[in-house]
Amino acid sequence: MDIDKVKAEIEKLREEIRKHDYYYYVMDQPIISDAEYDDLMRRLVSLEQQYPELITSDSPTQRVGGQPLKAFASVEHPVPMLSLTNAFSEGELRDFDRRVRNAIGEAVEYVVEYKIDGLSVALWYRDGIFVRGATRGDGHVGEDVTENLKTIRSIPLRLNRPYTLEVRGEVFISKQDFEILNEERRLSDLPLFANPRNAAAGSLRQLDSRITASRPLDIFIFNLQHIEGFMPDTHWEALNLMAELGLKISPFLYQSDSMEDVIKVCHEWNDKRHTLPFEIDGMVIKVNNFRYRQLLGSTSKSPRWAIAYKFPAEQRETIIRDIIVQVGRTGVLTPTAVFDPVSIAGTMVSRATLHNEDYIKEKDIRIGDTVVIQKAGDIIPEVVEVKREKRSGREIPFIMPRHCPACGADVVRLEGEAAARCTGSACPAQQKRLIIHFASRDAMDIEGLGPAVVQQLLNNHLIKDAADLYYLKHKDLVEIERMGDKSATNLLRAIEDSKNRGLARLLFGLGIRLVGLRAAQLIAQHFGSIDNIMKAKKEEFLEIDEIGEKIAESVVAFFNEEQNIRMIEKLKKANVLLQQEAANTRVNLLEGKTFVLTGTLAGYTRTEASRLIEERGGRVTNSVSSKTDYVIAGENPGSKLERARSLGVTILNEQEFLHLLGIE
Repeated sequence: MDIDKVKAEIEKLREEIRKHDYYYYVMDQPIISDAEYDDLMRRLVSLEQQYPELITSDSPTQRVGGQPLKAFASVEHPVPMLSLTNAFSEGELRDFDRRVRNAIGEAVEYVVEYKIDGLSVALWYRDGIFVRGATRGDGHVGEDVTENLKTIRSIPLRLNRPYTLEVRGEVFISKQDFEILNEERRLSDLPLFANPRNAAAGSLRQLDSRITASRPLDIFIFNLQHIEGFMPDTHWEALNLMAELGLKISPFLYQSDSMEDVIKVCHEWNDKRHTLPFEIDGMVIKVNNFRYRQLLGSTSKSPRWAIAYKFPAEQRETIIRDIIVQVGRTGVLTPTAVFDPVSIAGTMVSRATLHNEDYIKEKDIRIGDTVVIQKAGDIIPEVVEVKREKRSGREIPFIMPRHCPACGADVVRLEGEAAARCTGSACPAQQKRLIIHFASRDAMDIEGLGPAVVQQLLNNHLIKDAADLYYLKHKDLVEIERMGDKSATNLLRAIEDSKNRGLARLLFGLGIRLVGLRAAQLIAQHFGSIDNIMKAKKEEFLEIDEIGEKIAESVVAFFNEEQNIRMIEKLKKANVLLQQEAANTRVNLLEGKTFVLTGTLAGYTRTEASRLIEERGGRVTNSVSSKTDYVIAGENPGSKLERARSLGVTILNEQEFLHLLGIE
C-alpha cells in the first residue's frame, strides 16, 4: 500500500476514534456500538503494527501504559498551584464576598462549581498536542505523571484546535467504579481504598502506568491557566472555550452576582450531592472576571479570588451490638463492628470495618458502646467517635482471637505489622485462593484448573488443600458438573506434568506471605531442598541477598504450622519434585545476556517472558543501553524500540525470541 494512503487512512481512523472517545468519555453519549468502536481500534492497531514509524504520541493506541518508572521526575509549576481557603458557614462566605467587593469597589460576578474530591493536576498542550502533566505536589513542584494521565480516556491527546496552553483539573473515580474497584480488591484480598479520592491519588501515582490504565480514572478541567496569543475576559468564557477544545468541564456551572444566591446553591447541593455519580465535598466559588482576579491577587498559600465551601460530614449515633472477625483470602483477620442500622448518605448501614486490633485499642471501641458513624468519602462506613459518657459499665472490650475462627490454626502478628493472620494453609476461608494461586502459570502451571473447577472440587469435598490435587482420580472428576471424560483426562495429565516444575515454583505456589517468585528462586537456590528450608532458622534466610527479616519470619512461621507440614508430606508421597533442579545446558543458555521487553507478546505475559529468560541465566532490565544484548519487540512497541535501533542493539520478534530460548 502506498505510504501516503496509509498515512491518510491512519489519520482518518484516529480522528474517528477521537470523536467517539469524546462522545463516550466526555459527553457520556456514545453514538456507535462497542463492537463498531473495537473494529476501528483493531484496524488502527493493525496499521500501526505494520508501519511503526507512523505511530505518534497522540494516537489513541498510546493509552495502554508503558514500562514502569523508578521514580517520577519533578516538574516546576510556572504559576503555583495554590490551595483554596475553606469556608464552613454562611458567615464565612459573606465575609469573603465583603472582602472581594471592598477590594474591587463594585459588584462582582461569581461562578459556582462542584468541589470534586480528587487529585489536582496540571496539563500542558503544545500546538494542540498533550505533552506533559503533573500533580500539584507542594504547589510549586509536582511530579511528572504524563504517561499515567495519557491513560485517562477523558483527557484528549489532541485538542480540537492547535492551541498551546495550560489547564488544571481534578482526577477522580466515580462512586460506582470505586465500589467495583474495591470489590475486585476485596476478592483478591488486597487492602481496600478508604474513599474515591485515595483510590484516584493512588492510581495516578503508580510508577507502572499499566496499572493506572487498568483503573477507572476520570477528570474534570476547572481552570484555563494560560493560553498563547490571547486570553478570554472571564472564567465563564474560558470554560466554554475549553469545552469547545474537547476538554471535559464540570457538568454544573452557576453564575450570579449575589452571594445570597450562591449560598442558596451551596445548600441545595449539600442536600442533593448523594444523587451525583461522583463524589463532591463542597462547592467552589470563583470571581468570574480575570482582570478582577489579578487585582485581588493571592497570599502565599491561597488565591484571594476563590473560596471552597465545605459540606459538613453526615454522622449518626448507633450502638455496637457485636464485633465479629472475618478471615480474608491471605489469612488477614479483620474485626468488623455490627451495629443497629442507621441511614447515612442515602443508604442504610449496619457494619463498619474496624481495620485491626490497634485501631480498636486506640479508639477504645467496645461491644455495647454508643458510637458516631460516618462514611469516609460518603462511601465506606467508619466509627469516628465513642460516646464514653453513655457507657453503662456493661460494655465488653474486644480481644483478637489467638486461633483462626475459620479453621482453628494459630493466629500470628509479625513484628512491625498491624495485621493479624491465620497460619493455616487448609483454612476454608483461604483455601480456594491458595489453590488457584498454586495452579497459576508462574507456580505449578496446571492448565484447566480454573476458579470454577477449584470451587467444585472443594464443594464436593474432593480436596482440602493443594496437595490433594495429586490424589484425584478420573472417576472423581467425571462426576463434576461440565467435566467430561476428555476434560478429566486432560486435567489429570496437567496435574501429573506439574510435579516436575521445580522447587522454586513449588515454593512460590505454596502462597507463603511475602514470598514472590524472585524470593522463591533465591531461597530454592540457596537451600536446594524443601527439607533444608523447613528446618532452617531465621538467621539462615537472612544470609541470602535480597531476603529481609519479614520474609524470613514469614517462611519460618509457615513451616512451623502443623497443617503446612502435613501438606508437604502429602506432596512428598505424591512424588512432587521438592528439590532444586540440577543444572543443565538450558539453565545457562543465556548467561550474561541482558534483555529488554517492549510491547505485548501474543503467547506470554511480560512476567512469563522474564521468567523464561531468568531461568536460562539471562537478566531483564527496564531501559535500553549500549550494554543491552537483545530487545524483544511485541505488538505496540514503545520508544525503547527506536532507542534500540539507534544503539544498534539486536531486535527480536516473538518467533525469533522463542527460537533463541529453544522452545519453538
